[in-house]
Amino acid sequence: MTWTSLIGVGMRAYLAGRIRELSRTAHLRDDTARVQLTQLRWLLNTAADTEWGRRHGYARLAQLPSAEMLSGYRAEVPIQDISGFRASIARMREEGEPDVLWPGVVRDYAQTSGTTAGDKYIPVSAQMLKSNLRAALDIFAHAHRFGVSLPGLMGGRCVFLGGSTDMQTSELGIRTGDLSAIVTPMIRWPMTSVYLPGKEIALMRNWPEKIDAIARACIDADVRMVSGMASWSLVLLEKVLELARSRRRRAEGIRDVWPNWGLFVHGGVRYGPFDGRIRQAYSGSATGPDVPNRLELYPASEGFIALQDVRGDPGLRLCHDCWNFYEFVPLEEVDSPGARAMMCHEVEKGQRYVVCMSTCAGLYRYLLGDVVVFDTIPSAPEFDRSSGHGIGDGPCRLRIVGRHRHFINAFGENLIVENIENAVAHAQSATGLIVGEFTAGPVYPTETTRAGHEVVIELPATPEAGALRAFAVAYDGSLKEQCADYAVKRTGELGMQPPTVTVVPTGTFHRWMAQRGKLGGQHKVPRCANERVFIEGVVGVAGAVGAS
Repeated sequence: MTWTSLIGVGMRAYLAGRIRELSRTAHLRDDTARVQLTQLRWLLNTAADTEWGRRHGYARLAQLPSAEMLSGYRAEVPIQDISGFRASIARMREEGEPDVLWPGVVRDYAQTSGTTAGDKYIPVSAQMLKSNLRAALDIFAHAHRFGVSLPGLMGGRCVFLGGSTDMQTSELGIRTGDLSAIVTPMIRWPMTSVYLPGKEIALMRNWPEKIDAIARACIDADVRMVSGMASWSLVLLEKVLELARSRRRRAEGIRDVWPNWGLFVHGGVRYGPFDGRIRQAYSGSATGPDVPNRLELYPASEGFIALQDVRGDPGLRLCHDCWNFYEFVPLEEVDSPGARAMMCHEVEKGQRYVVCMSTCAGLYRYLLGDVVVFDTIPSAPEFDRSSGHGIGDGPCRLRIVGRHRHFINAFGENLIVENIENAVAHAQSATGLIVGEFTAGPVYPTETTRAGHEVVIELPATPEAGALRAFAVAYDGSLKEQCADYAVKRTGELGMQPPTVTVVPTGTFHRWMAQRGKLGGQHKVPRCANERVFIEGVVGVAGAVGAS
């Protein structure tokens, strides 16, 4: 056993109690909602003396019985997005003002750049860093339950593919950067002995240069774990393979370069559309073996929300005991002044909800924007049993199906991100075409053409016309199966015309993202929009090379 393996031995011993706790399905089923109420009470007590807490009567609410505390909190604090917090966050970040949203001075802010809300500055308190650490340790606890040897994992190197900006520190000592920039300097020995690519490379700002540097730093290492978004991880894998082949090394797939790679931790984008290309990069075949173990995460700058706890199960367990409180707003009500919000035990399986967070960094009833559905629901707390909410069917597990501002409904077709992603994955499987990035949007009618739908996809070469037509048919069929409204609008000569599939060369989306200043890190290609701005931007970068 190498000395670095001893890190894994120590981690396994440290996590032994947590591993046992997370293995008790009955505990997670029966205690999740109750624990969530204790998180809310803790938040109210902790923030009671802040400006926000005094305004909304947190001290009084925290002393009430659970049912009254919850109803009072919902009555006092409105559901809102980042716009409701911008002024308070500006005072905290720009003036260093204490006790505004969270006790004391919050010195770290994660800068994010969304497609719907512009630049956001998310407070990251010391308590939020502890919250993220607890959730991160749960990754290794669940990996152990999947059968991954922690000593074996730590006997090699772990690659973390994070953000692309360093920290900017003001004269007041307030630090701003992406979340990776906040966390990377906190990595200390002994983890630095297994961590790649190292602090200097991790904080490089130029993303193409950074990927090259990471590939050079990793190619000769005994890599056993990779953590990052599937989209950018794929770019790294392809760069490592390119580098290995340039050195005349055997590199049919990445497993020839990293034979001990046994854990892929990913999140941020839906994995299904990348499955074939990841398999191809790993084994040399789009239908070949996958990375031995994959574990999906649901992280956000606002907090670490959920992670996979059952191998092969797409449902992600809510991180219910990490000092954040969660509610879920029905998608159809999210823009209504009287929108309801439900705890994890109050939701219905199969229905779509927008995530609403109260965080241990000062965001309260904050609309995150992600749309989720639930696969399993926990039991109700004791006070709520009489209302009809009783014993649940398991831990709270959810899946991300889109963003509530990202949809296509120009002609009543009512498509969401999940529909687009599923359709692309299905068409890939049906035709064997391996798609890179993609996005979709409406086709507006003209004097000579009917309304329709367009999806722009990356392919390494122009396919035969028959293959592209087959892709379009499979894509259209999948959308019809998933969405009744789309199927109705595609019926008859007066309905929507068949979808157009437009092909652009591999790399086009990344060039478009670079033009927008959103290349790398946590930036994601938007999968759809109710307008043509994304489609026209992508096609305008290099021009389409084919369409069907």
